[in-house]
Amino acid sequence: MPENPVIDVDELNVSYGDFHAVKDLSFQVEPGELYALLGTNGAGKTSALEVVEGHRAASSGTVRVFGRSPTDRRSVRPRTGIMLQESGFAADLTVSESVQLIGLLTGRVDTVDRLLEVVDLTHKAGTRVSQLSGGEKRRLDFATAVYGRPELIFLDEPTTGLDIQSRDALWEAVQRLREDGATVVLTTHYLEEAQQRADRIGLMHAGTLRREGTVSELTRALPASIRFSLPPDAATPPMHSAPVSGSTYVVETFTMQADLKRLLDWADDHAVELLGLSAAPTRLDDVFRAVGSEPSTS
Repeated sequence: MPENPVIDVDELNVSYGDFHAVKDLSFQVEPGELYALLGTNGAGKTSALEVVEGHRAASSGTVRVFGRSPTDRRSVRPRTGIMLQESGFAADLTVSESVQLIGLLTGRVDTVDRLLEVVDLTHKAGTRVSQLSGGEKRRLDFATAVYGRPELIFLDEPTTGLDIQSRDALWEAVQRLREDGATVVLTTHYLEEAQQRADRIGLMHAGTLRREGTVSELTRALPASIRFSLPPDAATPPMHSAPVSGSTYVVETFTMQADLKRLLDWADDHAVELLGLSAAPTRLDDVFRAVGSEPSTS
């Protein structure tokens, strides 16, 4: 029998007065999955996740986390770790005290030493939060979110302000948690992170879920492109292509490998040099731009 989803959102609506921020949103997150919920500015993803995290009431619709209402804090909160964009740690507490405090609040069991080693803050254990850099505060945010190895982890812009080494270390820690069975919900403006790490992605725009699927499923919906320029007096290219400026052409294709071979064979047969030839597969940011250009629905 299939497992029940860790998160089940059905027809969620969130309104602020006359403003409809989230409209009939439905999605599920399966056990052990890394699900990225992405959106354009003002898409409604923050409002939606605030409901899922138990921080905001829904205007209508149903949300279940581990089969319970997210407002059932006694059942849900001990199993959930949340890394917000801003944690709001007390400035006068030390790094070690901040981690200990989260441990007391969650009821989970862990050791401060282990967590500080995971995020490379052992040497800062006695340092007050007010004296940390922005990147160090983000690493502390992560340490408190994963205290006690929660079953469900929300990561809201987790790598903002981190250098490359710290980003790599954070994602290595996330991978270890996933190997232990954790489910992860990610929001990020770094689309390459979602493309590389998410099992499935939901794309929101203007309050609604416009696309959902694996990276492969999402990118297959848009054509790839082949771009090249031709010398003066060259023959006409073999497939439909649109000149974008002068002798520069762009071929949009859903069969890039076959069309690229056809173009190269044609160029070889006609002794034509394809100047500035490039072939670019569809990327997640292409899908993101396409979603962002879609009109809002009422």
